[in-house]
Amino acid sequence: MGDETGAQLDLLSGLSGVDPASRDPSPGAAAADGPGSDPQHQLAVPSPAPVSLPTGASSPAPAPTPLAPGTLLIVDTETTGLDPEQDQCLEVGAILFDVASRAVLAQQSFLLPVERNPAESINRIPAAVSCLNQPWRPALSYLQALLDATDVVVAHNASFDRQWFGRSPLPEISHPWLCTMEDIRWPSERQLRSRPSVRDLALAYEIPVWAAHRALTDCVYIAEVFRRCEDLESLLIAGLEPRRLMRACVSYHDRQLARDAGFRWNDPVKGSWTRRLSDRDIAALDFAVEPIEMGGMPESG
Repeated sequence: MGDETGAQLDLLSGLSGVDPASRDPSPGAAAADGPGSDPQHQLAVPSPAPVSLPTGASSPAPAPTPLAPGTLLIVDTETTGLDPEQDQCLEVGAILFDVASRAVLAQQSFLLPVERNPAESINRIPAAVSCLNQPWRPALSYLQALLDATDVVVAHNASFDRQWFGRSPLPEISHPWLCTMEDIRWPSERQLRSRPSVRDLALAYEIPVWAAHRALTDCVYIAEVFRRCEDLESLLIAGLEPRRLMRACVSYHDRQLARDAGFRWNDPVKGSWTRRLSDRDIAALDFAVEPIEMGGMPESG
């Protein structure tokens, strides 16, 4: 029996790393220490060995923080009507804007000749004036040079302006577009509607409004707003997030919620309140929305 006990102590010492000779074998000591002093109850749990990653392995890198665009080309158009299939663009304004310095780098405005202008009462540009001698062809080349120097094209109501580019004589634009009416969520302290007009946006930033419905004038308003935005970079980053066309899930009695959030009725989907939203926009809403399927796929932008 003694040999078996010794063998057990030797085994336990190998597991626990404790020398059996260092223990007090007297019954008094065992009684003082309690049942836990029995060597059979004192198996030490070995500490886990440190784990090292294989050579070359690393923790997943955090997602990179999006960067704001360095340059913006603010554009605006004046047209003879609303339908690019039947009407024409007769004026283009553009301002190249540097984000970091909040500075205007270049600007241009020019007319394109048209035979008639049904929208003259709005833009005050007679068709005869558009046909006066002026270098509109070299102006188109300069517009392309401005496009080559920018990261993002900006417009107020960009969905309207972008449809005129890529139609002769205007160049096609492959850059990302940012809409200052739809995509940017202006600070709440400016007390703007969810889809502000250029005039309201300018006045909210204390910019005098001296004219309207000329292309370069509206570009100047936007450039002056950007110049006054301390948080312009964050507004641009959020504004460039991917967007999908969403339908507001509201009852007739709650339709004001959708209207206040900038949703439009019957445009572009009949019988629905819709708006293009980013995931960030959706999370901030007080009501549910659902994506609208366009041709079997949710529209994104």
